[in-house]
Amino acid sequence: MAYGDLREFMAELEKRGLLKKIKAEVDAELEITEISDRAVKSGGPALLFENVKGYKIPVATNLFGTLERVKLALGVDDLDRIGEELLAIIQPAELPATFLDKLRVLPRLAQLASFFPKTVSGGPCKEVVVKDNPSLAELPVLKCWPGDGGPFITLPLVFTRDPVTGRRNTGMYRMQVYDDRTTGMHWHIHKDGSGHFYNHQRARGAGKMPVAVALGADPAVIYAATAPLPAGIDEMLFAGFLRKEPVQMVKCETVDLEVPAHAEIVLEGYVDPVEKRLEGPFGDHTGYYSLADQYPVFHLTCVTRRRDPVYPATIVGRPPMEDAFIGKATERIFLPLLRLLIPELVDMNLPPEGVFHNCVIVSIEKRYPGQAKKVMSALWGLGLMMLSKLIIVVDADVDVHNISEVMWRLFNNIDARRDVMMVEGPLDELDHSSPLPRLGTKMGIDATKKWPSEGHPREWPDDVVMSDEIKNLVDVRWREYGF
Repeated sequence: MAYGDLREFMAELEKRGLLKKIKAEVDAELEITEISDRAVKSGGPALLFENVKGYKIPVATNLFGTLERVKLALGVDDLDRIGEELLAIIQPAELPATFLDKLRVLPRLAQLASFFPKTVSGGPCKEVVVKDNPSLAELPVLKCWPGDGGPFITLPLVFTRDPVTGRRNTGMYRMQVYDDRTTGMHWHIHKDGSGHFYNHQRARGAGKMPVAVALGADPAVIYAATAPLPAGIDEMLFAGFLRKEPVQMVKCETVDLEVPAHAEIVLEGYVDPVEKRLEGPFGDHTGYYSLADQYPVFHLTCVTRRRDPVYPATIVGRPPMEDAFIGKATERIFLPLLRLLIPELVDMNLPPEGVFHNCVIVSIEKRYPGQAKKVMSALWGLGLMMLSKLIIVVDADVDVHNISEVMWRLFNNIDARRDVMMVEGPLDELDHSSPLPRLGTKMGIDATKKWPSEGHPREWPDDVVMSDEIKNLVDVRWREYGF
């Protein structure tokens, strides 16, 4: 099911009893965060704050705060199905060998082509256009945590274009509001938005870098901005694939960029290639405050919006938070694509406590000695997986989503000297434990059964498991025992 916009998704949530409207007056500073934090940690509903102190615009939070709502947002009953559908398009089960085979593949390619974003002449995001003295003052931007450097826009869809290739990128990068016309632009060095900025800085005679920020879109578009797509792959095409309909895009008023026509609010502006300002601290998804640092500055040149917009926000902090469920969608959607490059990969778990990049647990179909370490190295060489600080590899019969089982195997199966691999390399911008920013030591642990060919000449013991015959007998007689 493709939602036309954010409010259509919210209407569906309300219809299913998954949205709570709060009419009591609440404060955008800290209070909304505390309410939202309690809601997400208790498995509560999405929230719409209709009466935000000092503002006319309502605030929506916790939209993706359960797996049920993430599945509903992406229109599926099973998140794994999305990756399987994507894989079927880009890699058919059988490669076309004859002319007729090639003709059979064409409908799949035509289907993919039908998902490309479509430019339209106008849309709801242009109902109000403010070019003269645009201001952020009417937006109920949240200050989330007591130690935050100020209020932060936390669910922005940031649109840029690579000055070298001309390709669009949509990313989600927090924006600290400094005043009515400027914000920070938290571009991590490893992200594509930062890459566009770097290329813009290098371009001869480059002036201001155009940037557009959409606030509030249909949920597939919001999710697509968070997805770890390869550089150069348009997130709006991916959103079209998720929606099974193209995303309608409209040209901005003051910058040469396009944004979703059905967005709630659009901020147009630019980033100066040399200007930086202190940004942060910010209570981040790691559960710690990310430290203040120098980041580029976004300057507002125009605001367009609906007549009655909704301001969307996400609260991040000590997991589990809303981003844990978004991350679980990423894990399931991209697993089939990882298997293209690492065929022995069986399953993967990114536990919320690892905040996406600190812990990756994978199971593999092991066929030769040292294969677990080969898989670790392969994962560290794939896009943002390079930031994984800890990789645990277990055998194919281990349920990677059962942390107790994984830890049992880990604690019992390893010899530290033989099975632990340390490597130096890039780390996430938010990692506070490494001695140097963005660089440090990562660890891989091989918790698979060891073979003589891997330097373990001793016999490896079998698991303690009851026979199927006795288990079936006890199943049949269970009530007879008085339970």
